[in-house]
Amino acid sequence: MALHIPRPRMTPRMALLLRRMGPGLVGAGVTQLNLAVDVVIVSLLPPGSASLLYYADRVNQLPLGVIGTAVGTALLPLMSRQARAGDTAGAIATLNRALEISLVLTLPAALALAVAGQPIMLVLFGRGAFDATSALLSAQSLAAYAFGLPAFVVLKVLVPAFFAHGDTGTPVKVGMASIALNLVLNLLFMVPLAHAGPALATSLSAIFNVLTLAALLSRRGQLALDSRLRQRLPRMALAALVMATALWFANRTVFAELGATAGLRWLALAALVGFGLAAYAMAGQVLGAFDARQLLGVMRRRGRAATASSLPGPDRA
Repeated sequence: MALHIPRPRMTPRMALLLRRMGPGLVGAGVTQLNLAVDVVIVSLLPPGSASLLYYADRVNQLPLGVIGTAVGTALLPLMSRQARAGDTAGAIATLNRALEISLVLTLPAALALAVAGQPIMLVLFGRGAFDATSALLSAQSLAAYAFGLPAFVVLKVLVPAFFAHGDTGTPVKVGMASIALNLVLNLLFMVPLAHAGPALATSLSAIFNVLTLAALLSRRGQLALDSRLRQRLPRMALAALVMATALWFANRTVFAELGATAGLRWLALAALVGFGLAAYAMAGQVLGAFDARQLLGVMRRRGRAATASSLPGPDRA
């Protein structure tokens, strides 16, 4: 059978794709570019600072990848279809549900990483030269990253909203401004905050990025928080604070007792995580921050190809 490779043709649609692809690639990688700035700055700090920051970033990337990247990937094709069909109301509703799902999972994750950062770092990396002091210092960097974790995740939701409407340039421009801000903040924080400075600078620049993109989408009429999200958002934050308070006390008692023995640290951390999950689930249900059955249903369906099932509309709320 003869193989024939057709000669590619530069059609108008291909030209449009290439014009949008370049800015889109840069805009989608702003977080990684900010982390690259952190690496450069941390190389100027005392020896060992880079390792403290690296381990903290590894833990922070887990909720960012599992929640932010997953929701953003599922969101883009659905919103693209809605934007193409001129369904502005449907696109806004989809964006609201994506924000709701992201924040209901990210807010407790951020506070948990900030409150229980030391036992997490100690259990995952506490061996060899990485002792209890190193775990404490790395947990400080983790807490600084966790401060911006909701912004990191929401950024993964807002950028596809621009892409769905064919605008790949605006996220790049705002992203470049956030990178410049990150560099300035890094220089300001590197001496007084040491290893936690680059992480906090990245978090603050991510918050600036998200607020700017949200304001632009709102001005264009492509983002408006619906009543359901406005009602549930403060309840999510309150439920997460209840969980963080309970986790703080549990960390000072359960982990302080069991974690003193190296062989029991994994068990102590597992108990801490389970307790935090239970506290958030109970607080969220009591405060009306979310419907546990609906949330579990969404999580079960997250692997399906049907994006609409992963982002339920208001009619199925």
